[in-house]
Amino acid sequence: MSRQLKAVLFDFDDTLIDWGSVTVNWRDIEAARLERVHDYVADKSPGYQASFDKLIDVYWKRTRSAWSEGRVNLRAPNMPRILLKTLRDLGGADEQLDARLVLDIYDWNAVPGTRVFPDVPPVLQLLREHGIKTGIVTNASQPMWMRDAELRTFGLIDFFPDCRISGADAGYLKPHRRIFEMALGLLGTDPEETVFVGDNPVADIGGAQALGMHAVRRVNPGSSYNGRVTKPHQTLHTFAELPAILDGWYPEWRGSGS
Repeated sequence: MSRQLKAVLFDFDDTLIDWGSVTVNWRDIEAARLERVHDYVADKSPGYQASFDKLIDVYWKRTRSAWSEGRVNLRAPNMPRILLKTLRDLGGADEQLDARLVLDIYDWNAVPGTRVFPDVPPVLQLLREHGIKTGIVTNASQPMWMRDAELRTFGLIDFFPDCRISGADAGYLKPHRRIFEMALGLLGTDPEETVFVGDNPVADIGGAQALGMHAVRRVNPGSSYNGRVTKPHQTLHTFAELPAILDGWYPEWRGSGS
């Protein structure tokens, strides 16, 4: 008996959310948020004497180092840990800082210029109408409770009630199998019953295929990867193509929600 489709997992950035119109670099994106954190810590912790420029420099160097190491060993950078350790090392005492309040003051939200790909919501709605579970697996260094702010801003949060995992949550980056296994565990599905959609041939496609999932690559305008990459089972340029791809693999999936 052939397996039925039970779930579709999605990468987040450049799969559901379009970053193609963002013109500000990542360091500048974080600067305004870190300035609020700097002012709070300077007020609450007398031992903290660092300048804002010093905070930026130390935090940024540690973030880049964590990503450089993570690309080799697949251990995920953890943005809150990096920030809080930086504050402590610069004189912000633990007993005088509320870690969750620091992150609330940092106030991560949708970056100006990002948007939902317009072809995404109709397909998510179709999947929901037919009883197909959906989840997010992203290599973000922020825990998913922070990235949820973007999902709320873009009106997508209700499509993903059961499974939203970041690299920071899992401790590992795609293509490490652990982050995919966590997602399957939350959804309660087997790899053969689950499809993965993402834009990165190595992290998304290779990682999903290694566990036995069908993998679909979203190809965005201007996207390119150098070197040898994993070949996806299918590619799409618009989410409108996804239902037909699923029809080919799971001919009865549209009846699963009836």
